[in-house]
Amino acid sequence: MAIRKLRFEGDPILNKNCREVKEMTPRLQELAQDLLDTMYEQNGVGLAAPQVGILRRIAVIDVGEGPYVFVNPRIVETEGEQVGDEGCLSVPGMAGCVRRPMRVVTEAFDINMEPFRVEGEGLFARAMCHEFDHLDGHLYTEKVEGELHEAVYADPDEEDYEEDYETEE
Repeated sequence: MAIRKLRFEGDPILNKNCREVKEMTPRLQELAQDLLDTMYEQNGVGLAAPQVGILRRIAVIDVGEGPYVFVNPRIVETEGEQVGDEGCLSVPGMAGCVRRPMRVVTEAFDINMEPFRVEGEGLFARAMCHEFDHLDGHLYTEKVEGELHEAVYADPDEEDYEEDYETEE
């Protein structure tokens, strides 16, 4: 479909509540696909409609188990706790330590407005909380414990790479 232009921290649209989707239209289906395309293009694991300037309750997530499209999501159950670094495509190059539930159960509609329920743990739970916060006008930076810091990402081409060094005696 299309890669959408991202909105960045400081853009007032990121602090607004999104409207509920009452009917899935071809235009909103296209938006959902564009969110996925944009997320993959930016190497993200999630993206919400306000991050591309659309105030609708739609978010997408893919933590490596296949994509989910969430329309009008509601977290109905949480359990446990995890603390770890989070980043955001709307706050490029930065990360911060955020406390989230370890397990989350969400009810939502899919791209065809069929209801579904999904349970996620670890990164998937964190991503759901993070993306759904966007739908209520909140960024993870509001929840950071301590200071933001530069995000450091591993280069997938250098995974498990070790260089042999000669030592001088």
